[in-house]
Amino acid sequence: MIPELEYTRLQHVTRRHFLSKCSTGLGAMWLSTLAGKVWGASGPLVKDAANPFAPAMPHFAPKAKRVIYLHMAGAPSQHELFDYKPELARLDGKECPKEFLEGKQFAFIQGVPKMLGPQFPFKQHGQSGAWVSDRLPHFSSVVDDVCFIKSMHTDQFNHGPAQLLVHTGSQNLGSPSIGAWATYGLGTENQNLPGFIVLTSGGKNPDAGKSVWGAGYLPSVYQGVQCRSQGEPVLYLQNPDGVSSSQRRRTLDALDKINQRIAQEVGDPETLTRIAQYEMAFRMQTHATDAFDLKGESESIHQMYGTEPGKESFANNCLLARRLAERGVRYIQLFHWGWDSHGAGANEALNAGFNDRCKEVDQPMTALLKDLKQRGLLDDTLVIWGGEFGRTPMRENRGGSEMQLVGRDHNPGCFTIWMAGGGIKPGLSYGETDPIGYEAMKDKVSVHDLHATILDRMGFDHEKLNYPAQGVPQRLSNITKTGTRVVKGILA
Repeated sequence: MIPELEYTRLQHVTRRHFLSKCSTGLGAMWLSTLAGKVWGASGPLVKDAANPFAPAMPHFAPKAKRVIYLHMAGAPSQHELFDYKPELARLDGKECPKEFLEGKQFAFIQGVPKMLGPQFPFKQHGQSGAWVSDRLPHFSSVVDDVCFIKSMHTDQFNHGPAQLLVHTGSQNLGSPSIGAWATYGLGTENQNLPGFIVLTSGGKNPDAGKSVWGAGYLPSVYQGVQCRSQGEPVLYLQNPDGVSSSQRRRTLDALDKINQRIAQEVGDPETLTRIAQYEMAFRMQTHATDAFDLKGESESIHQMYGTEPGKESFANNCLLARRLAERGVRYIQLFHWGWDSHGAGANEALNAGFNDRCKEVDQPMTALLKDLKQRGLLDDTLVIWGGEFGRTPMRENRGGSEMQLVGRDHNPGCFTIWMAGGGIKPGLSYGETDPIGYEAMKDKVSVHDLHATILDRMGFDHEKLNYPAQGVPQRLSNITKTGTRVVKGILA
């Protein structure tokens, strides 16, 4: 029978620990094969486990120091916002030609649906002449500061997998998000706030859940920290009643000694992650409260964004994003839920709930761009806006019959995103779709191309920023896809 102390010690022996001790056997074999290939010049970065967010040098001079990604969960319709198609308007109400349906996979369309023209009027705006519908009157004033990519496409047509693909490079669970890669590669400029912060609005989290801001196979310290735009930024961040900061400090010091000893004995990097997270929480008690306090902003700024301090809203989150960008947070992710415009209910109909979603985001996202620009932050802040796929040019006919409310089904063939700042060429519409906005046709951009371009703006060669997992050096831009490219046509 194994003594209790020896049994406890064996419980802590990990595979990593086993290999490290077998230096003349399996460990040496592993080091001479996989490690020699993976831990080379293009392999994982050498990180200080005790200070995982220390600022690091990228592969080359970056154009973007930080990223603000505005994700519209549910996939907004490009036909009602940015991709104006006169031919689709001409076909409105006619039966969909069979060749548009053959070989296609839909979430809900059955039988032969009718074509659906744009539901709102479009006009050209700015010197660039960008087409924008009347649902975004505020945003129409800043089109010369943004670059539209109208030829985005994906191979996923359900929300969860498509959101995972957009944010992690894989439709399956277990891969790191873009924000995790960014903070792993660059660290963060502010050691008193997390390098990767997530803000949600719209009442629900994305369909893919918290995995879209997870760390996957990277050390878990790089996962996004979800904060709130009302109340305490992070629950249970403050000390309990009767516990002073000095008592909390002494407690953390004691825990640190215990965890350091375990880390030395066991070699599990997650132990060091735990230490770093405890220390971050302690520093955040002061700095997060300040960063998330909107009351210090001027009345003109609140009017500009349409904010209401104390409430959870996309407007509050946009203003918080600017405040976090000012404070050196590396990656700021906003999710706004409710864009799934099927027409099965009023909340998700183009002639009902869609209007509400547009009103919720139009003024704040416009204010964010203007505010970043007037503070000199837009040049080195990359702002991205978009969903996980597009919508069909046909009207959804759930159950094969025309529905009372108007909606569109999922369409992976094309969708529109826009980008601004951070070395992106402004006043540009890149790529084209076919005459009815069904498929990307010219200068097609895949999700992996988008990832390669984001990393390029942050100073990384997307093929060299990798991490060993499942026996190979994994990367955000996906090792299984060939032809992934940086979209040079949109670079300033």
